[in-house]
Amino acid sequence: MVNKLRKKFVITAMLSLLAILLVMIGVINAINISRTIRQADNLLFMLADNDGYFPGMMDDPNGPMPGNMDPSERPKDPSIHFQFEMLNNNRDAEVPYQARYFWVKFSSDKTVNEVNIQHTATVTEDIAKEYATNALSKSSQRGFYHTYRYRVVQNPDGTYIVLFLNISSDVLNALTLLLQSVLVGAFALLAMFILVFLFSGKAVAPVVESLEKQKRFITDAGHELKTPLAVISANIDVLEIESGKSEWSESIRNQVKRMTELVKNLLTLSRMDEEKPNIVLNDVDLSQIVKDVSNSFEPVAASNNKNYRVNIEDDIHILGDNNTLTQLTSLLLDNAMKYSSDNGDITVSLTKEKAITLRVSNTCDNIPSGNLDRLFDRFYRADSSRARETGGYGIGLSVARAIATSHKGSIEAVKEGNDTISFVVNLPVQSVKK
Repeated sequence: MVNKLRKKFVITAMLSLLAILLVMIGVINAINISRTIRQADNLLFMLADNDGYFPGMMDDPNGPMPGNMDPSERPKDPSIHFQFEMLNNNRDAEVPYQARYFWVKFSSDKTVNEVNIQHTATVTEDIAKEYATNALSKSSQRGFYHTYRYRVVQNPDGTYIVLFLNISSDVLNALTLLLQSVLVGAFALLAMFILVFLFSGKAVAPVVESLEKQKRFITDAGHELKTPLAVISANIDVLEIESGKSEWSESIRNQVKRMTELVKNLLTLSRMDEEKPNIVLNDVDLSQIVKDVSNSFEPVAASNNKNYRVNIEDDIHILGDNNTLTQLTSLLLDNAMKYSSDNGDITVSLTKEKAITLRVSNTCDNIPSGNLDRLFDRFYRADSSRARETGGYGIGLSVARAIATSHKGSIEAVKEGNDTISFVVNLPVQSVKK
């Protein structure tokens, strides 16, 4: 129980942290990529507004001479490092020297008029023409072309200018940031896993203590109830021998039987909740178990006018516990008998394909709506009035699930049509001994 709770706690905590890290990494990188694209578009807009040149480069295409920054833009106090205004001024002044771009101008009939590749070393004039022609043929006025961000501008006189800005270094920076953020996230996830694993025992300790007390109470109470129930049953036998049977003695006997079944199921649940249930696994003939239990319910089905059908494949063996598998089959059939409709159908089948499948189906007047998995909750009863009539406590299906789980299998409730419900137990074939 402790290991199960710790495992669930660790998995829940790590999945929550993983979701947070993924969102953070995604948002940070999305913002960075958006900023990169926005900066590239701003530079292209600036070049487009100035006929392919940066401001101040119209008269001298080679750019202003280095060191000609306006004195008013120089730092007023050189001893103060990283002044914000100075950082912005330096960045703006260096943009014309850092930007790698080229442009191609087209006439109104889309023939090349002029090519400028002075500010890039990655393309030739022919490649620039090819890139520009392909970009001009696209429907969008801006986008990506290889490692370039481009913009197509149509002038008022019908001519075109296609500008390309090399964003290779920005893409590499974005990929570097992505890699670094993923590595940091992975390290944080690993560190968190170690911490959560180390402290998970203390985190679940109160819950474990409460569950252990509950399990101990159920076990102790179950064993304490066994003796008085046995005494009451023996006394009823004596009274019936001396005074004969009566409706009162029969009622007492029925109530003792119900209480005995309840105690048995509670003890089974308590045993199955243990970390390693104390059940002995042997090679058992599951086909014979299901046949024997099914045959024992035939008189009950006949007395209640049920249409009872049995379809069991022979010689299906499984590595399991004979007693608990018998109890599992009995619980499912008892549930079908109690809750099937009047003159309804009950079908039992056992097959072996990819898994060993035990299916118990019955017609039902009122199939619960919503999630049928609730039927396996302890003390859950979909129809309380019907449960009182049939003597159910809402614990039988919980015991059935615990038994199936202890055999590394599963059980589920399936609605078939409007009036049929099936309880399907799947047990692994690989656990079968030949």
